[in-house]
Amino acid sequence: MLNLSSLSFEELLQLRNRVGTKAYQQMTCGKKAPYHTKVKTKQRQSKQGPLEFSAKNPVPFLRQVVSAKKKVHRDPRFDDLSGEYSPEVFEKTYSFLNSIKEREKEMVQKQLKKSRNAEQQENLQQLLKRMTQQEVAQKDWQRRREKELALKKQQREQAQQGRKPFYLKKSEKRKLELAEKYAELKRSGKLESFLSKKRKRNAIKDKRRLPFRKDI
Repeated sequence: MLNLSSLSFEELLQLRNRVGTKAYQQMTCGKKAPYHTKVKTKQRQSKQGPLEFSAKNPVPFLRQVVSAKKKVHRDPRFDDLSGEYSPEVFEKTYSFLNSIKEREKEMVQKQLKKSRNAEQQENLQQLLKRMTQQEVAQKDWQRRREKELALKKQQREQAQQGRKPFYLKKSEKRKLELAEKYAELKRSGKLESFLSKKRKRNAIKDKRRLPFRKDI
């Protein structure tokens, strides 16, 4: 074996550079240089399962960490990916819901006729009343929507003809809606009942506004 004790530090570096690190360690230590064994990993049992490492091999200092994809929750009401809201497109796309609601209403009416339980009858009556109110509200909304579209169409036609289009204020629209509502109630024969209820509500409001006086 080469006597390295007589060599200087600079000569040792030159020797290591000339013969290589592995041969230099064999010359100095008389044994093979240690080498890092590759950590064996078992195959996953499933794609979602964790990796299995052998306990016989040391854990590497730097491990490869696989970052999991974070789920991003989005609200379609406020997301641009859902597009812009259009009442006409929405009504046309979900028009099939009207027939489903009609069938559900008929089923509730049949159950109400067959039921003999007082509590069940009360629940069914409340459900039927709620469904009827929703149906009336939907029809009112459609009627108002049709009038707004007709008004916009009229405004566009006037603009195309070179005339200045007219725009109704909210108060004027409200007056027209009330007039149409009264006309509809008069046609259906429910105007007197509606006015009677309104007078009672106004009387209760006026009574609440009166100052309270104690008997002397």
